[in-house]
Amino acid sequence: MQTIGTFEAKTHLSELLDRVANGDEITITRHGKPVARLVPVDASAAASGRRDLARRIDKARRGVKLGPGLTLRRLIDEGRRY
Repeated sequence: MQTIGTFEAKTHLSELLDRVANGDEITITRHGKPVARLVPVDASAAASGRRDLARRIDKARRGVKLGPGLTLRRLIDEGRRY
């Protein structure tokens, strides 16, 4: 994976897109800090799959019932102690 600055990315965007279309991944930095990444569409589809999985997990968690005397706040506070 290559890392380039924003100016270079702006100047050579067409070339970068060609490289990404061929499977390369490119990280774009601003003042030396990563701010974006160009990835092939297939890699983006994998990220979409992860978002879908996270939504399904969240939906499943909503159906979980807490035991008597337990609240979500209490569980969170207890977890922070460790």
